[in-house]
Amino acid sequence: MAGSSKKVILAALIGNLLVAITKFFAAYYTRSSAMFSEGIHSLVDTGNQVLLLHGLKRSKLPPDEQFPFGHGKEIYFWSFIVAILIFAVGAGISIYEGIIHIIEPVTAKNNIVNYIVLTLAIIFEGAAWFFAYKEFKKSNNKYSIIKSVQCGKDPSMFVVLFEDTAALLGLFVAMAGIYLSESLAMPIFDGIASVIIGIILAMTAIWLAIETKGLLIGESAEPEVVSGIQHLAEEFEDVLHINEVLTMHMGPEYILVNLSIDFKNDLKAGKMEMVISDIDRQIKQKWPRVKRIFVEAEARQKEEQTHDE
Repeated sequence: MAGSSKKVILAALIGNLLVAITKFFAAYYTRSSAMFSEGIHSLVDTGNQVLLLHGLKRSKLPPDEQFPFGHGKEIYFWSFIVAILIFAVGAGISIYEGIIHIIEPVTAKNNIVNYIVLTLAIIFEGAAWFFAYKEFKKSNNKYSIIKSVQCGKDPSMFVVLFEDTAALLGLFVAMAGIYLSESLAMPIFDGIASVIIGIILAMTAIWLAIETKGLLIGESAEPEVVSGIQHLAEEFEDVLHINEVLTMHMGPEYILVNLSIDFKNDLKAGKMEMVISDIDRQIKQKWPRVKRIFVEAEARQKEEQTHDE
């Protein structure tokens, strides 16, 4: 999955950089506010991909004395920073630029250049979106897109998909704003389009921040993984009851598991060590993303016993 994430980010990085240069050239030549906002949008996206690549690289650093569980959460941190940048820089500048052009409208010139650039950008962004969507669905083919984002543990995948979706929407808005400004001879629509692009970016950033916040704090593994671990441990004859299964993603491919188990009262220490070792081995074989397992030998809680009776 990490390799797919890197490919998606690199593809988006190259595409956004080329598109950003083209948009800024068109904005300078035609004096279009919407095109300038689109250039800012693509430039912010390019910077975001650089940060995501940095986060992926940092997340693969091995565990050390200061970070005994590795650096997997680096990708969550940098994804959250990306969301903040989209909101603060992309949305902020686009809305500001739009308001300025609403207050003092500027008639764009040579709009044919804008139309050519926007059409090419739609083609490039559409191709990047399709590639990101294909890779995203490949790793989350059990759910819808919204559900996959909510359950996904690799934010670099859905961050790029969100960015590309917002980029496509922004391009259509920019084209509509330029067309209305020209056809109705009302340049104010160019500024309005810029504000709408900023709002799209702000909404995208807020959703990304919400989704990455849970991962950054410490989200559990998928419910089916948690229940599967519990059922597997319960199958051991020396296990009386599973008190609790606690999981946390330390990175997209790193799950930490803590098991509270009530073993048979007459189970000897040597035998218990063998059972714990077998549970550890089988869990890691079935769910390779589980890297560390801690087992607590605890008596079943009295309130649970009373409730069951």
